[in-house]
Amino acid sequence: MMTTMAALLGALPLMLGHGTGSELRRPLGLTLVGGLIVSQALTLFTTPVIYLYLDRLTRPHRLYDASASSSSPTRLSNT
Repeated sequence: MMTTMAALLGALPLMLGHGTGSELRRPLGLTLVGGLIVSQALTLFTTPVIYLYLDRLTRPHRLYDASASSSSPTRLSNT
């Protein structure tokens, strides 16, 4: 987030600048700021979803399902 904010704040003068040549730099600044905002929002929402999906894939399967959990599972003796 800090990198995105640094780039965003660096692009603000391009977007908000006035003077000679500003009509050529303004679309570049607008594209930079808009792209950074969209990419940061997508990253903040998709990264947790990907981690949750990978977590589900790597979990071991249960030995018995929830319906069979009402009956007690067999215990192994220590002897």
